[in-house]
Amino acid sequence: MERLQKVIAQAGVASRRNAEKLIAEGKVKVNGQVVTELGTKVGIADKIEVNGIPLAEEEKRYFLFYKPRGVISAVKDDKNRKVVTDYFAHVPERLYPVGRLDYDTSGLLLLSNDGEFTHLLTHPRHEIRKTYVAKVKGIPLREALKKLEKGIVLEDGKTAPAKVKLLTVEKGKNSAIVEITIHEGRNRQVRRMLEAIGHPVLKLKREQLAFLDLHGLNAGEYRELTPHEVKRLKVLAQTGQ
Repeated sequence: MERLQKVIAQAGVASRRNAEKLIAEGKVKVNGQVVTELGTKVGIADKIEVNGIPLAEEEKRYFLFYKPRGVISAVKDDKNRKVVTDYFAHVPERLYPVGRLDYDTSGLLLLSNDGEFTHLLTHPRHEIRKTYVAKVKGIPLREALKKLEKGIVLEDGKTAPAKVKLLTVEKGKNSAIVEITIHEGRNRQVRRMLEAIGHPVLKLKREQLAFLDLHGLNAGEYRELTPHEVKRLKVLAQTGQ
């Protein structure tokens, strides 16, 4: 969400100061309603009119980003920490993260200015597969991993069944590498699932989202999705296939 006057200014209609004047004079509508309060926040799905003329719709853009650790999945941060949109400073469209990755989690994150696309991919009803690779403390037994496969009870309810694979055992370091695939999107879900079986996460990376992966990218790099990839994602979200 961004301040209405900033969005109007970014669209090239008026300067920020003149945009504030237009709002105060009742010449701006959001979703058909006159808005006069300065500081009103709007998102990418909101329809904005100035003097009865809709803001020109931005070209829809879709990016696959390899988020580094220590970066916030947001457009700004009140603690002045680095955010994902800092990497897209030269992109003129207003991009927003599609879902989120924790501050300490790296890996695949989508960004877009398409509100319908974002809603489609993040709605709990739409089961988009996400695969993570986690370095965990200790070496999980098969019985513990089976609990995750069946679904495990967390404080916000039982998780859906997951696909889990033990990739590597590092006996000397008393740690292991585990691959886990889920389709839910609860807050810090993978970390909480692994902690629930007694193996807290030391390092976490999202490797895949549906059919997309990080091939060819280093941390902090991105690429634009192809029209075919965007279409496939929409079909996946709508059909679950």
